[in-house]
Amino acid sequence: MTQGSVPPELAAQFAALDCSKPEQNKNYQTAEGAPTVACTQKDEGGIYYKLALGPVAVFGADVSKAQATIDTQQGGGWQVQLQFNNKGTDAFTAVTGQLATQPEPGNQFAIVLDGKVVSHPYVKSAIPGGSAVISGNFKQTEAQNLANVLSFGALPLEFTTSDVTTVSPQLGGDQLKAGLVAGLIGMILVVAYSLVYYRGLGLVSIAGLLVSAALTYSIMSLLGAGIGFALNLPAVCGAIVAIGITADSFIVYFERIRDEVREGAPLRPAVQRAWPRARRTILVSDFVSFLCAAVLYLVSVGKVQGFAFTLGLTTALDVVVIFLFTKPLITLLARRKFFSEGNPWSGLDPKRLGARPPLRSTRRRTPSSSAAVKGA
Repeated sequence: MTQGSVPPELAAQFAALDCSKPEQNKNYQTAEGAPTVACTQKDEGGIYYKLALGPVAVFGADVSKAQATIDTQQGGGWQVQLQFNNKGTDAFTAVTGQLATQPEPGNQFAIVLDGKVVSHPYVKSAIPGGSAVISGNFKQTEAQNLANVLSFGALPLEFTTSDVTTVSPQLGGDQLKAGLVAGLIGMILVVAYSLVYYRGLGLVSIAGLLVSAALTYSIMSLLGAGIGFALNLPAVCGAIVAIGITADSFIVYFERIRDEVREGAPLRPAVQRAWPRARRTILVSDFVSFLCAAVLYLVSVGKVQGFAFTLGLTTALDVVVIFLFTKPLITLLARRKFFSEGNPWSGLDPKRLGARPPLRSTRRRTPSSSAAVKGA
C-alpha cells in the first residue's frame, strides 16, 4: 500500500502521463521507497485514473487477514474487512492519520500488487486498532477479488526454476500416434489369442470388443465438449488398459462354460449354469476397477483425469456389453448345431476339453423264471 500527494519533482511526470496509451499504461517498476506515477485499471465507465505514489507505508505481509463480507448496517452492500499484525497496525494507523488531514484526492491510498494499482480508497480519519473496512459500491466478485489480492498477495513467494522442458506440437502428436499404435497392437494380439485359443468363441469376444469400442467412441464424442474431454495420451492409455478388462470378462465366462462342458453337461445347460458364477466374478472385478478409476478422477487434475475417465467409462461399458450383448449372443449360439454338438472349431469340443463321459446304468438284470427252468 502506498500513500501520497503529488510531490513537486513528480509534477511534470504526472502531467505527461496518459493512461489511454498502452505503452504508458503498464505495470510500473521502481525501487522500493521511491515515488512514482501509475495508472489504475479502467472502470465500468471506461475511465482511467492516474496516481502519484509515494513510498510504501504498509507491506502486504503485514495484512494478517482479508475477507469479503456483507455490510449489514449500511444497506447490505459488499465490503472488505482487513486485519493487520502488530507492525501493520502501527503503520496503518500512522498513514491513515496523515492522509485524513489532506483534502481530496490527497486522502487516498493505493493498493498495489505486482506493480499494478488494483484499488485506491480514501480515508476520513485515522484508523487505529488493527482493523479496517473498505466499503463502496462493490459487487460480490469485486469484493472477493480485492480480498484475495490482500490475502494471497501478501504471501512472500519466490519461485526457482529447476528444470524447463519444451515439448513441440509435433512431439505431442508423435506421442499420441504412438499410443494409438500401441492400442491397435494390443487389440490385434487379443483378437489373435481369442481365435487361436477359443476358436469359434473367439468371434464372440471380437464382436464384444467392437461393440464396446463403438459405445466408448460415441459417448466420448457426445460428452467431450461438455466435460472438456480430449483424446490425449493418458486417455489412450486408459483405453488400452480397458481392452484387457473387457477381454478378461469374456475369458471368465468362457472358462465357466468350458468347466461345465468338462463335467459332462450339454452346452445349453452349461451356458445357463455357468452364468451365475461368471456374473458374480465379473461384477466384483469391474467394481474394483471402476472404484479405482473414480477415486483417481476425483483426486487428480489435468491429463490424469483423462486416463481415469476413460478407464471408468470403459469399465462401466464392459458390464453393459457382457450383460446385454455377450450373454444373449452365447445363449443363441448354444442352440446352433455348430456349437451344441461340439464342433472342433467351435472351441467347445468335449473331447478336446477332456470332458467326462456321461454316466451309464450298471445294474444287472435278474434272470427270468423260464430261463431258470430251462437251465435245470
